[in-house]
Amino acid sequence: MSAVRIGIVGIAGRMGQAITREIAASNGAAVLGGGIEQPGNPTLGQDPGLLAGVGASGVTITEDTAALFGNVDVVIDFSPPAAVGKHAALAAQGRTAYVVGTTGLEPAQFEALQKAAHHCAVVQSYNMSLGVNILAGLTRQVAAMLGEDWDIEIVEMHHRMKVDAPSGTAIMFGEMAALGRGQPLEKISDRGRDGITGARKRGDIGFAALRGGNVAGEHSVIFAADNERIELTHKATDRSIFARGAVRAAIWTKGKAPGLYRMADVLGLAG
Repeated sequence: MSAVRIGIVGIAGRMGQAITREIAASNGAAVLGGGIEQPGNPTLGQDPGLLAGVGASGVTITEDTAALFGNVDVVIDFSPPAAVGKHAALAAQGRTAYVVGTTGLEPAQFEALQKAAHHCAVVQSYNMSLGVNILAGLTRQVAAMLGEDWDIEIVEMHHRMKVDAPSGTAIMFGEMAALGRGQPLEKISDRGRDGITGARKRGDIGFAALRGGNVAGEHSVIFAADNERIELTHKATDRSIFARGAVRAAIWTKGKAPGLYRMADVLGLAG
């Protein structure tokens, strides 16, 4: 089987370099097909393989987004949410598979992804980690087994540079917990406790976001009842786990029909 040609949005950033390293470690299943950066970025014209420390890749970093989507099999994108709509349209136009790990997406960006999924394979996930996706499934199962006498709290911590809160992964855990209870998350989500808030509302799912240092990502789903507590926790110590999952998703898209997929589909956990 021929190698999947992968393009990377934001290839010179920390995640872009981690993805480049994972492609180099894919044993020929994938090759780096190109990468883009913002106009004026000092890495434009450089070889991203050399930048990531894996040797020359034979491609150069450009700012030509349309050319990237037109010259590869799949594009991996962890860029800011505002760019996702434009990139989704380019993916649809070129029938180029699209793997999106961006968090903080708004309804308009989800709509753009849904439209693109009519023309190409789109994999969207708040978190590409195998462990996180297993934990999400467990969260749904536990929530379904426990009644509303058990309070659900989701606590997450990330590095000081993260701009959105709660994290996309925390929201994913909340959605799975709400699904287990047969409720839409938006009706039972509690994200703003400050001051005299009153007693906790029965059935709500609470969120708390912590920021500091260089924490790659820590999440805990806490089920608390009188006199006992269950905690499901995942700790990421390096962003390479997200890059590894993104490359796995990109390789998985080869030959897939157009559609909107999740990481659970990629990992065979959708059931």
